[in-house]
Amino acid sequence: MKRRLLFVALTVFGTAVLAFAGSLLLWHPAALASEAAGPVAVLASEGASQLGYVAVALSTGLSALGAAYAVGSVAGASVGALAEKPELFGRLLILVGLAEGIAIYGVIISVLILNRLT
Repeated sequence: MKRRLLFVALTVFGTAVLAFAGSLLLWHPAALASEAAGPVAVLASEGASQLGYVAVALSTGLSALGAAYAVGSVAGASVGALAEKPELFGRLLILVGLAEGIAIYGVIISVLILNRLT
């Protein structure tokens, strides 16, 4: 049980750190440069662009892993609860949907970063 909790905590923390690092790329001084110079001048260094793509991939991947683990845990408990009280179906479905929201947040962060890179 402690290993699962540690895995979930590290996944959520890692996703938050990567999302924060990716959002910092949005405010990179080169990204805030004049848009009139063209899209090539927006990100002056090639390394920043590569790091942005890595942040996109990791934020999407880790948020999907966290969501998969959360949905697996919540769905397993939900099936057990439904076996005893079938009238809880609506409430338990909402909990599974909330767990899936983790992946959606990761995709939103990825789209924001990709928007700024291109």
